[in-house]
Amino acid sequence: MEGMPLLPGYYFRDPTQSSFNIPHTLEYRNGYAISRQPEFGIGKTPLTTSSIKYCKKSDTVRYDPSLTYGRTKQSTVSLFKPHFLVYDKKCLTFFAFFRQSVNESPDESFRIRLVNIIYFLEDDTITVMEPVVENAGFPQGRLIRRSRIPKSDTGDFWHWKDFNVGIDVAMFGNVLHICSCDDYTKEYLWSQGVELNDQEELPFDPYIRNRQLAELPKFKKTPSLADEKLRRYLEYDGKVLRFYIVWDDRDSEYGEMRPYKLHYYLSDDCIDISEVRQENSGRDPYPLLLSKMKLPKNWKDVPANYPAAYLEKSEHEVIEYYQPKDLIVGNTVFLMARRFLIYDCDIFTRNYYKHCLNIEQPPATEISFEKKKPILKPPPPPHIGIGSPEDTLQSCFSVIPKPPKQDVVKYIINSGKKLRYTADLVSVHPEDKGRQFVIEYNLADGKICITELPVANSGFISGRFLSWMLLPKPGTNQDNPEYFTPADFNLGAIIDVYGHRFVITGADLKVYRYMDANPEKFSEDALIEYRNYFLNKGLLDNDIKSKMEEEMQTEGCPE
Repeated sequence: MEGMPLLPGYYFRDPTQSSFNIPHTLEYRNGYAISRQPEFGIGKTPLTTSSIKYCKKSDTVRYDPSLTYGRTKQSTVSLFKPHFLVYDKKCLTFFAFFRQSVNESPDESFRIRLVNIIYFLEDDTITVMEPVVENAGFPQGRLIRRSRIPKSDTGDFWHWKDFNVGIDVAMFGNVLHICSCDDYTKEYLWSQGVELNDQEELPFDPYIRNRQLAELPKFKKTPSLADEKLRRYLEYDGKVLRFYIVWDDRDSEYGEMRPYKLHYYLSDDCIDISEVRQENSGRDPYPLLLSKMKLPKNWKDVPANYPAAYLEKSEHEVIEYYQPKDLIVGNTVFLMARRFLIYDCDIFTRNYYKHCLNIEQPPATEISFEKKKPILKPPPPPHIGIGSPEDTLQSCFSVIPKPPKQDVVKYIINSGKKLRYTADLVSVHPEDKGRQFVIEYNLADGKICITELPVANSGFISGRFLSWMLLPKPGTNQDNPEYFTPADFNLGAIIDVYGHRFVITGADLKVYRYMDANPEKFSEDALIEYRNYFLNKGLLDNDIKSKMEEEMQTEGCPE
C-alpha cells in the first residue's frame, strides 16, 4: 500500500494500527511555550519524505512574504457616526426682535424686545432667549423653552430650511422678525445651498434710548469764581499753616496763660483753634476751642438792621476776614473777643511766608508759663529690722516684694575675687588678748566675713565669727547706712563690728595688687604703708628686680 497513489479510493486504513496518537509540536519549558519538529506521524508511524519532517524552509507553499516585506496596508473603513453625534453642540443662531405693546404708560406705547433664536441641529429643537438688559423692569432670559415648535396646525414643525434673514416667524402667538445671524449660521446655510437675504440692523427701544440720553453727564460752563475755588483746592489741599498761640486771660479772676494751636487752611482760608492738653490740668479735654470756619476780623461789625438774633452772618455781612498777612509772630490778635499772642510757628509756615509772601517771620517769643509745683516723692519708710534696708524699700514698690537688683557687670568682673586682712581683737577683757582673726572682703557684692583663727590653749573655739553680710559703719543712718569698703581697711585702722573692735595688722599680697591696679580708690598714704609692709616681708623682691631691669633697658645701660 506504500506504492499506491494518494487518491480517493486508493487509500486503505491499516487494520493492524491500534494507536492513533498525534505527536506534539509544542511543549512548555520553565513556563515558556517552545515549538519542536515532530519525528513520528500519527500512532508513531514513520514519516515519509513528503511529510513535514522533510519540508524545506524555502518551500513556496509554506513561505509567507509578509515575514520579509511586512504586511500590506489595508484601507481604513470610515467609522459610522449617527446624526445626533455629528451635530452635537452645533447650533444656528438668528438675531430677531418683536414688538410688545405697553398700555397705560405716559412714557411709552410699545417696547422693542431683542431675542436670539437658537436652532439645535442634533434634534431640530428650538429655544428663544432674550439677552439681559440692565434695569429693564420686566423678567428676561428664556422666553420659549427648548422643544420642536409647530409651524402650522397641520402638524409641521419649524426646520432650519424655513429660516432666513428678513422674514417673520410666528412662534406661540409672537411674531419674531429675523434681522441677522452669526457667522457659523451663514457658512452652514451657504454650504447647504440656502441663499441668505441682506442683513438688517436691530432696532433700538425708544424708551431705553431716551433714558440713556438722560443719564449722560451734562457739561456746563461754571463761573470764574468756582474755577478759582477748584484751583485753590487742587493746589493747596493738605497745606496748613500752624501757629503756636497763647490766650492771655490773666485779667479775669483765676486767669492764666493757656497755650493753643491755630491752623490756617490755605485751600479755603478757614481757621480752627485746638487746645494743647496738659497733664493734671483739671480741665475737660475738649478737642477744639474754635471749629473750622472763616474767621472775621471784627465779628461785631454788622449792619444795624441785621437780624442777628435768629440769622447767622454770611459773606454779605462780613467786611473782612483774617488772612495770612495778619498772622505774624509776636502780634496780638483778637479772635472772637479773646486776646491771643502768636509766639511761634512751624518750619513750613516760615518757608511759606518767605518764598510765597516775601515776609520774614520774626523769631519765636519766649513765653513763661506758670510752672507746676514739683511732686515730692514720699520719703522711704524706716527699716523694719528684718533683712537689709534694700529689702524694706522693695516692699514699697509692689505687693509681692522682689529681691533687690544687683550690679551684674560688677558681679561678673569681680566674681571669685576676695581681699583678706589679718586683725586682732582690741582686748577689753584679759581673756581676749591674743585672739587672731581673718577679715575677708568679697569684691563682687561688697559683703564681709570674719573668721577666728585657732590659738592653742586660748579657751575659744575657732571658726566663723561673722557670716557674709554688708557691714554698716557705726554711727550712720540705719535706713540708708554706709557700708565698709576696702578703703577703710588700712594698716592700723580700727574696724567696729557691732561693738567688737578689730585692728588691721596685715593683709594678703592680693590686697596690694588690687590697690596698685585701682589707685583712685585709696589714699596715697595707705598705698605707701602697704608697700612698705610687703617690702619688709620680702614679698616685692621680684617686682623690684623686674622694674630695675626695665629701667636699665630703657636707659641703655649694659647688664
